Amino acid sequence: MNFNQIKQLFYALYLTNSFGFRLRKIKDPLEKKKLRLAYAKAQLDALNIEVKVENAEKLPSQGQYLLISNHRTIIDPPIIEIALENTKIFGLWISKKELYNSLFFGLFVRNAGSVLLNREKSQMSGFFSDVKKGVKEGSSIFIFPEGTRNKTDKPLSTFKEGSRIIALKNRLPILPVYIKTNAGEALKNALKDNTQKQELTIVIGDMIDYKEKGDLETLYRERFSLN
Repeated sequence: MNFNQIKQLFYALYLTNSFGFRLRKIKDPLEKKKLRLAYAKAQLDALNIEVKVENAEKLPSQGQYLLISNHRTIIDPPIIEIALENTKIFGLWISKKELYNSLFFGLFVRNAGSVLLNREKSQMSGFFSDVKKGVKEGSSIFIFPEGTRNKTDKPLSTFKEGSRIIALKNRLPILPVYIKTNAGEALKNALKDNTQKQELTIVIGDMIDYKEKGDLETLYRERFSLN
């Protein structure tokens, strides 16, 4: 681990926990959104990573949605927060229990607006109940349907089943976004040397009706012409 990586690690730890502490006191969703955006910008600025939004005109300015995205790296949520900067869309992130209990991310994840996902069958009814409560209170839901980070050379890995169920149960239009640039490679490069700017592109896709026929993964691939 080089000096820049060590410096970035400690700064990321500081940012994550300081913003996590500040978020603990905030109840208003749009105020949480502002703080999450400030965190995202601070984190990506430190890495010298710039986010470009393609098809930004397809982003609704407000409303409730199930936002779905591909997933390669820990900086994917900040990338999405920046893409939504000029909207009033606030979403609860679906987060695995490993993140809730993480010394690094736990404080931020618990306070920034999230729903705990525990894949044990006995816990799933509680999960869907928590999602429903969040939607009833006016929030969107943000999820990575692949379930975990894609570490393959393919642009997308297999979707889990739960995403479509969330949309159906809560009658949420599905907002697909695709991080086109390999964010994992960009992050690796930035950690090695953050003096060189890295540019990432996130693409906004056409909305998917929650009642639209077809497998969600297939519909997502069609939106972004993925093999």
